[in-house]
Amino acid sequence: MNTVFYFIIYQLSRLPLSVLYWFADFLYFLLYTVIGYRRNVIKNNLRNCFPEKSEQEINQIYKDFYRYFTDYLVETLKAFSITQEELDQRHTFSNMEAFAEIKAEGRNAMMMNGHVFNWEWYINLGKYMPIDNTCAVYHKVKNPFWNEKINLIRERFGTITIDMKDVLRFMMKAPNNGSHVFLFVADQSPKKSAVHFWTKFFNQDTPAFNGFEKIAIRKNIGVVYCKTEKIKRGYYHTTFERMYPADGVQFKENEIVEQFFTKLENHIKEDPANWLWSHKRWKYKKEDFQ
Repeated sequence: MNTVFYFIIYQLSRLPLSVLYWFADFLYFLLYTVIGYRRNVIKNNLRNCFPEKSEQEINQIYKDFYRYFTDYLVETLKAFSITQEELDQRHTFSNMEAFAEIKAEGRNAMMMNGHVFNWEWYINLGKYMPIDNTCAVYHKVKNPFWNEKINLIRERFGTITIDMKDVLRFMMKAPNNGSHVFLFVADQSPKKSAVHFWTKFFNQDTPAFNGFEKIAIRKNIGVVYCKTEKIKRGYYHTTFERMYPADGVQFKENEIVEQFFTKLENHIKEDPANWLWSHKRWKYKKEDFQ
């Protein structure tokens, strides 16, 4: 059954994006108008994060989010078969010098990204990266068949995928000599058993992963924020921003996490609909852990 379903998905992915966006329009109608997919989660998140906005403004962001989300779904489908040439036109990059600078310092680099659409279209990055090995850290899919197929998408253009459970060992073994760059989607909510650190994000106490920070500080790895903007439908541009320690020498404990969430919050505020608001990001309350 998995094989048959994959065959269908792959054949659909070969359709031009102009046709796939018709499916996105239908999905938008279905999820926004008929089903109201995670309506309460999305609206509550928006109201809590933007208390200064009117209900009319919240409803507009809510509506726009479904447009962006359904575009993301068909764009991810397209990733099964999209060519490097087409993706190079649709996802462009600037300030690659940030990585060249880190490499010149003889250090590996860490990219920090959020669930800003479309993070799945980073698969063409390796071609432009001045660092030899581009590694994407992922959470394993429970179904082995689909885990393999999704990783094949991410590795199509030379990216190395690393299971989150293995990344600590991999990074500690890798020589810190400017030969590796690691991509983390770092705004995910930890499992309850893994909640060890809280930060302020949109003025709310928010549990956050900080393991990547501990690796970066211990190995003295350079850190870069990924700022992706949706230019128009089907086109994105990512600007890379080097993150520096406040004292100009060495990051202090929690400094990387705090900088990341500050940058991400400001980034989201520029185009509020372009973030994954359907995620239950604030399902845990800090008082429940005290």
